[in-house]
Amino acid sequence: MMQVLVDFGKVFNILVVFISERGQLAGVQHIILVLSGKGGVGKSTISTELALALKHAGKKVGILDVDLCGPSIPRMINVQNQDVHQCDSGWVPVFLDQDKSIAVMSIGFLLEKPDDAVVWRGPKKNALIKQFISDVAWGELDFLVVDTPPGTSDEHISTVESLRPFKPLGAVLVTTPQAVAVGDVRRQLTFCKKTGLRVLGIVENMSGFVCPHCSECTNIFSKGGGEELAKHAGVPFLGCVPLDPQLTQSLEEGRDFLQEFPKSLAFSALTDIAKHLLAEASTCSS
Repeated sequence: MMQVLVDFGKVFNILVVFISERGQLAGVQHIILVLSGKGGVGKSTISTELALALKHAGKKVGILDVDLCGPSIPRMINVQNQDVHQCDSGWVPVFLDQDKSIAVMSIGFLLEKPDDAVVWRGPKKNALIKQFISDVAWGELDFLVVDTPPGTSDEHISTVESLRPFKPLGAVLVTTPQAVAVGDVRRQLTFCKKTGLRVLGIVENMSGFVCPHCSECTNIFSKGGGEELAKHAGVPFLGCVPLDPQLTQSLEEGRDFLQEFPKSLAFSALTDIAKHLLAEASTCSS
């Protein structure tokens, strides 16, 4: 009979590495990526408001900001002056409140000065994204919303590949009504197809301007580009979010728009998108 000698120390070390890599996201039920091929369409706005909408639905939420060159989530959530700390299991995210209803991780917390530029080549960016995914102690979360930079480049590939073992729920694609923005989102659809990332739906952001005086909505950019693209691609259309000065001001000041302006047209649009994602998550869990 052949005797097999096992190096239990080596096996233990391998298990420790495996458990630590799996453990940080083991308590996260659903992961949603917010993507767009074009900058300036409002990915961070949608990420922030979806996180707040899910919080108001009674869910514990995390926001991972992997837009390394333009980290705006900390300001939008009003936690920009907070610091990230280390614990035995990794980095501790910054929490919005004492209830820890929203946890945030962003490179914005790691910069010495708010105006510091991240002048890094691809490999260094990719390494930090992987570290964010493997080393942040998120704890128990119902949803992790991942706010991504524009495009379909290194950072996106690293993010999707690093999250693949945790089976993300899918991606929300954000566009504005103009044809040039819709064209870039078409490329993002191709990216999702090539990487095997499920598309949860398309959001048409800045879809009309809501007058703060009479509440009339005017289509200053045009309308319907996102809905038409969703129909053509065979993916769900999640809704139109209008330009609303109250939403813009709330994000600038780090206030909870959904709590303060429940009668806004943008409120209805954002909460409907969150309801759709909750339904998708419920379906996948059952």
